[in-house]
Amino acid sequence: MTESVFLTDESSTRSSMWGGARCKRILVLLVLLEFFAFQIYIYNQEQEWKQIKSMLEPIIADLQDMQGLTYSLLKRLEEHGFLVNRSDRNRPVIYAITPTFARPVQKAELTRLAQTFLHIPNFHWIVVEDAPQKTLLVTRFLEGSGLIYTHLHATTPSNYKLGRNDPNWKKPRGVEQRNTALKWLRDNLKLSDKGVVYFADDDNTYSIKLFHEMEKIQRVGVWPVGLVGGLMVEKPICDNVTNKVIGFNAAWKPDRPFPLDMAGFAINLELLLQHKDAWFSYDVQGGYQESEILRQIVTRDQLEPLADCCTKVYVWHTRTEPPQLNVEQMLIRKGKRSNTDIEV
Repeated sequence: MTESVFLTDESSTRSSMWGGARCKRILVLLVLLEFFAFQIYIYNQEQEWKQIKSMLEPIIADLQDMQGLTYSLLKRLEEHGFLVNRSDRNRPVIYAITPTFARPVQKAELTRLAQTFLHIPNFHWIVVEDAPQKTLLVTRFLEGSGLIYTHLHATTPSNYKLGRNDPNWKKPRGVEQRNTALKWLRDNLKLSDKGVVYFADDDNTYSIKLFHEMEKIQRVGVWPVGLVGGLMVEKPICDNVTNKVIGFNAAWKPDRPFPLDMAGFAINLELLLQHKDAWFSYDVQGGYQESEILRQIVTRDQLEPLADCCTKVYVWHTRTEPPQLNVEQMLIRKGKRSNTDIEV
């Protein structure tokens, strides 16, 4: 029994020893397998990376070529004035004064202007509402425009307001609003500020090129205006040799001191700040507002013809046609509107 027990214990001990060695061998094999698996993984990763790298190399080369081309293109666009660099202190600030009033097409008109003005470097939009207070529509519009702007308001005296059926020329328009903008400029800017002041009505169409022309102005710059005064183009007549204005082709009241449209000139900011008494006036004949402001600060001989000696048209007096809203009026009479809770 004892021997039997002894043998049994020895057999058990050997079995235990064998089992322990087997476990160690298995563990070693597992470690080796993991090691080889890791090496295979690393190898595969390297192979995959090599494949990815070989695929990326031509793409990277193309991107580098594109970077060079993009830089070259950007430089050319900047040279031709198509890039907006709002931080360029060497450019004069263009102060565009826009009188506006509430009407169905107001937001559409302002939107068209803003889309153009966004392309102009060093631009400051002065929007003056003909209203007793700033309206929510214009306030929200300007806040979302992305432009540098000043929002003002000034009400036209009731005796100078046009009646429903009055023609545009019957009474002076925008006098109060333009003078309010001039006062803001004189109150907030100084003679050392570089700038140009332009009266940009909200019913015109403007080319970006026009504003690049304005940057050249030393005193008062002038240029043609399309679709105005009963003509395809109304313009100063320029002498190619002297680059001087020698006359005007205006058909409407050609005897005006300055037979120009409001869109056909811009004034160096310094001149307006120096001539503090230069204002628009209600006490002038219809169509003489341009002459009224210009006669106070410049002579004809001092006008600077721009736009290739006044041979290019960069602004048009387009005037949006009033929309036909007869159906809307029927809805209003029924106490309804198509634009309830929608800003148009």
